[in-house]
Amino acid sequence: MTRGLPNEPLAAGETGALSASDHPPEPAPWWAPHWSLAGLAWGAAALCAAAASMVAAPGWPGVLGAALAVAMIAVAAVDAREFIIPDTLVLAGVLLGLAEAALLDPGHPAAAVAQAALRAFVVALFFFLFRATYRRWRGREGIGLGDVKLAAVGGAWLAWGAVGLAIDVAALAALAAVLVGRLLGRTCTATTRIPFGLYFAPAIWIAWLLVWVTAGLTG
Repeated sequence: MTRGLPNEPLAAGETGALSASDHPPEPAPWWAPHWSLAGLAWGAAALCAAAASMVAAPGWPGVLGAALAVAMIAVAAVDAREFIIPDTLVLAGVLLGLAEAALLDPGHPAAAVAQAALRAFVVALFFFLFRATYRRWRGREGIGLGDVKLAAVGGAWLAWGAVGLAIDVAALAALAAVLVGRLLGRTCTATTRIPFGLYFAPAIWIAWLLVWVTAGLTG
């Protein structure tokens, strides 16, 4: 016997079990494919960035750079959709950066990895202190812990000057997006959430690419 009203009391002998159709669907994990126009655009961007990496840095550096490009674009796509930065992608980015450091200095791979790891730690610590200071000053979060972890990827891959370039590019891109949104009539206040990883993750790869392009032009 079925009832048309979900809140109607059960008669004697009836069970309260719900059918599969009565349960709300669980949200798909971040790695689940989303076959939409936006998903295809993110995929095309990843392929183009990977190709640009291998052109700018032939050989294994380009392969690792292509992997960085795919990981960072995946971070941007997930953060734009869900306001989270997956730890697995961050860990992959850091490990790839350490691998590139060892590859570029085969004579002293341990020292190169140690320097890259130190940069990753210092940059992440800078972001963490900024987050803590902003929260104490304004009483709300300025950046998320995911952005702090993502900063470690930038430190692992980029020299100090290039890290600053990536931060500047990300900040300017986020500001431009906010201004364009306001021109289009979107409401944006001091408490509006902005997925900074959407801008910071690609900026890390862009800074890496510019370093290699500059080296190719001057070398």
